[in-house]
Amino acid sequence: MKHASLALLALLPAAAIAQAPRLIPAPREFSAGSAVPLQGAITITAGADKDDKFAATDLAAALKERGAKVRTAGGALHIQILRSTSAEARALLAARKLEFTGEMKDEGYVLVADPKSIKIIGASAAGVFYGAQTAKQLVTGHGAVMTVQTGVIRDWPAMRWRGFHDDLSRGPVPTLEFQKHIIRTIAAFKMNAYSPYFEHTLAYDSDPLIAPPGGAMTRDQVRELVAYAKPFHIEIIPEQEAFGHLHHVLKYEIYSTVAETPHGHVLAPGQPESMNIIKRWFAEIDSLFPSQFVHLGADETFELGKGQTKDAVAKDGLGKVYLKFLGDIERELRAQGSTKTFLFWGDIAMESPQLVSLLPKDMIAVAWNYWSTGNFERYLTPFSGTGMQTWVAPGVSNWSMTYPDNNTALKNIQGFVRDGQKMGSTGMLNTSWGDDGEEIFNQTWYGVLFGAAASWQKGESSIADFQRSFGLQFHGDTTGKIDAAQVHLMAAHAALSKAGAGNGHDFLYWVDPYSPEGMELGKKVRVAAPELRIHAESASVLIAQARRLQPQLREQDALDAMDMGARRLDLIGMKFQFAEQMVKAYAAAIDPARTTPVTWIDLADISGINGRLQSMREAYVLGRELYERSWRAENRPYWIHNVLARYDSAIQLWWNRSQMADAARREFGRTRKVPPPERMGIPASLP
Repeated sequence: MKHASLALLALLPAAAIAQAPRLIPAPREFSAGSAVPLQGAITITAGADKDDKFAATDLAAALKERGAKVRTAGGALHIQILRSTSAEARALLAARKLEFTGEMKDEGYVLVADPKSIKIIGASAAGVFYGAQTAKQLVTGHGAVMTVQTGVIRDWPAMRWRGFHDDLSRGPVPTLEFQKHIIRTIAAFKMNAYSPYFEHTLAYDSDPLIAPPGGAMTRDQVRELVAYAKPFHIEIIPEQEAFGHLHHVLKYEIYSTVAETPHGHVLAPGQPESMNIIKRWFAEIDSLFPSQFVHLGADETFELGKGQTKDAVAKDGLGKVYLKFLGDIERELRAQGSTKTFLFWGDIAMESPQLVSLLPKDMIAVAWNYWSTGNFERYLTPFSGTGMQTWVAPGVSNWSMTYPDNNTALKNIQGFVRDGQKMGSTGMLNTSWGDDGEEIFNQTWYGVLFGAAASWQKGESSIADFQRSFGLQFHGDTTGKIDAAQVHLMAAHAALSKAGAGNGHDFLYWVDPYSPEGMELGKKVRVAAPELRIHAESASVLIAQARRLQPQLREQDALDAMDMGARRLDLIGMKFQFAEQMVKAYAAAIDPARTTPVTWIDLADISGINGRLQSMREAYVLGRELYERSWRAENRPYWIHNVLARYDSAIQLWWNRSQMADAARREFGRTRKVPPPERMGIPASLP
């Protein structure tokens, strides 16, 4: 395609090519012109095809949200949606010496943007839709201050399937409206699959006990979401765990006969009722989800061989027992009429590469790794060598985190998708997990959208280019402050890591700094605390400044969640600093070498109107309020009190300590003797 690229570069004068457009994903070929002011209204037209009309309507709605005036005719900017077979499209392609090649037909498009017109050409409904999404990004600013990036684009994806995997089973369960928001948003950045993950949160007619009331998707909600996603070209790929990760099913006594270990996590192969359960579930899934794919899960079966299959594993080996049951699932579901393509997690099978041939070749192995930055070939080779199709599954590193660790996430996504493309993987399933039930989806968009960029773009995606584009394209921020805030949050994580304190793990947020474990951790966290806090606080300041300068910023709930995450990171540093300051204040009060009498003021920094104990209580109270706001902006009420109980416990801890310290201060007022430190609610010293 070298000749086509050269033709693009020749289309515009050299002076106009200096503009560096910030688009997510970056187009395959883009000859950029200048950015020109938009003066007047926008007209959007499309042909008679209903999908093209939907793309036009979706584009109009997005531009109206940004304050643009959209009219049916007579606009200063005319956006025209064309099919590649139309006479007008053919004439434009010929005049511009542009090719619409075979690799572009399924999802590719050509876009020609001039100061007064944007023409989008696609051979398919998906191609037209993705061209319209790029047109959204070429029009930036808000209201009376909007610009149009001109230029010529030829674009098509590197990977056929570009999906996001959403954990609905470890705590948060999004509302249907928020799931629709996810669909709209990932589609706007050219993803084409959304995979809800179920352990027990899909309401089955056949097994009604397992779904928690108010905490599961109902059949009607599934149908509504599937129908909603279709015009956005999003395939809803359900994942129902069919082997491991089933404790929330197996904890019930009526399923005790099929548990590998009593009330454990793994479904026991060899038990007839195990297969009957799977057949019931997936028959209902087939009736609800029209997707060509269904994900069987089947990862982390750690208990296999420790219970009912102990003898079988001792005789045949773990890999053979595992792979036989996985193959049996496929055969039984085929026998009952399923025509789906089955996905499964590849972690167990990859450890027995010599046995992978036992599986049907039309299954898809989803290789996963959430922490590495290179050498991903070993996760793919056991499958690609057999002719089996593979997808790659990096992660957004949000699980058990105070705020997602994007230092890890971006490099992991970049490397795994790059190597997956090299080895012929046909899809990416970027993953979010809710291991401790605290995760807020609105904090994960940074990793989600980088996954969209990496899977659409060919080869290794640039993290730096993405970081310059995120704030503009996701929030509409033209100041760069949101991008800078995200960089500060990454630096806050890095400060903890550099000090040997891990990263922003939730445990650091909740641990009592005066517990034995907390006192040991404190030695490392206090080293990181000044840098950690400056970065976290700087992020909050930048978010506030961006909002003040541009009140119309998009995705306000995500900005709330981002600020809440920054404040949670800040509290980690504050807590360990204050814990030390209180111990030092007490030590100074009882120091035998002091030359002045002790007064109540000497103890006020520990507990008082502005005492450290009060500050800690207040910080957790504010944290609770901000967290609950972010939770309710996206999730159902189900499960939230499991997290709020942690806040209530922390608040009570610091409240109780302040009460002890206040009582001790009053005693000092009566006796003029400083009470021992345990009466003040603090230790005598820190290691």
